[in-house]
Amino acid sequence: MPHKIIFEGAELSGKSYLMSQIYNHLEPKYNSGGKILDGCHWFNCDVGLYGTEHGQIVVNKYLELLENLADLNIILEKFHITEYVYQKLYNNQEYDFSNIEDRLKKLDAKIILTSFQEDEELIKKRLQDRINLYPHYAKIAQQPAEYIKQQQEYIDIIKQSKLDYLVVDSSELPNQKLVAKILKFLGEE
Repeated sequence: MPHKIIFEGAELSGKSYLMSQIYNHLEPKYNSGGKILDGCHWFNCDVGLYGTEHGQIVVNKYLELLENLADLNIILEKFHITEYVYQKLYNNQEYDFSNIEDRLKKLDAKIILTSFQEDEELIKKRLQDRINLYPHYAKIAQQPAEYIKQQQEYIDIIKQSKLDYLVVDSSELPNQKLVAKILKFLGEE
């Protein structure tokens, strides 16, 4: 069955970097050899919608898309767990995502939860790197303690997941051993 890989984790936890490494493995391996990069598809699902009144609509529409593209390798950057965490932290609301996970389970979806050491200097450095790359991020930048709090929510909620998941410490990047660990979890050794 093609891969459905969901990268979840607090902001600044290294999702994008690790996703790029997994994508770089999967895309050439499963590419059809034509002029299109069709070996793996990367969806950044959180585009300022999670944690808003539109978040659950977005999750459901992407889930429909995943079901319609069941024969393709797909990597998702943030998905239902992020919607849960953002709703809880920013709106003090919780929702039941068990139906979503039942549907994801049928697709054999797996979650990679990225985490970081609770090191304020590491977080400050990553935050500055993010703002240098994406100056608009400064509008929503938070203190390191808030990213640590966000991470704890992810760690707490992942334990309720019905999906196979792997929690990785991505404090040190680049990290080829960590990439190898993720590939092994995915059965891509």
